Amino acid sequence: MIGTATAGGIATLTLDSPANRNALSTPLMTELLAALATATADPRVRAVVLDHTGPVFCSGADLKETAAAYASRQVPVAMLGDVLAAVWECPKPVVAKIAGPARAGGLGLIAAADIAICAETATFAFTEVRLGVVPAVISATVLRRLQPRAAARLYLTGEVFDGARAEQIGLVTTAVPTDRLDAAVAECCAALCRGAPGALTGTKQLLSRVPAAGVRADVGPLRELSTGYFLSDEGREGVQAFRDKRDPWWVPAAQTG
Repeated sequence: MIGTATAGGIATLTLDSPANRNALSTPLMTELLAALATATADPRVRAVVLDHTGPVFCSGADLKETAAAYASRQVPVAMLGDVLAAVWECPKPVVAKIAGPARAGGLGLIAAADIAICAETATFAFTEVRLGVVPAVISATVLRRLQPRAAARLYLTGEVFDGARAEQIGLVTTAVPTDRLDAAVAECCAALCRGAPGALTGTKQLLSRVPAAGVRADVGPLRELSTGYFLSDEGREGVQAFRDKRDPWWVPAAQTG
């Protein structure tokens, strides 16, 4: 689920579940938390890169697991808050490398990283409303990055946007041509490795000083909000419709197909 490699001061944590488009399943998130803790504790590691295998960076919540978990009322999104907080609070710089599409919860992961570099061809969307749920948990990180007007439109419409737009609104740091992505991430990591470890940690703490409550304080109530929507009638219908490859009942007939 999570590939790990450390070289030249960089720990690369790779989302490696291409069969479900690197969806945020409980096993994947569990392994990601463990790998991040290991990288944090390793004195050789100066920065962390979040990478992915397959064409998709992250498709968001694992909807198959979500549907199976309805009986227990413990949907996987409940764990996502811990993952976002751990990435955000990591004392070492975290760089997200996005070569392909990211959806819903995957955008929360991107926003949690300190620096996000994407291919210009990568696409993004907050698809939650189209599933009958809300982008609650990810708001703890996303709304700290996005321009408010952009957040309102993209949250409410669920429309797809590209790398250039993601850079413009603050979701990613920079969008580069696909053939430049590896080099751009390598250059960023080389620059990070020139910083003193203690100074990098202190600078991250400085950057996190905002008047609002911290990410971890936010994710508690947001987790409850998100879980409630996933367990609602609309949430169940949206997840099932996605799995059935059909439109949910709330899509007007004129827009189906």
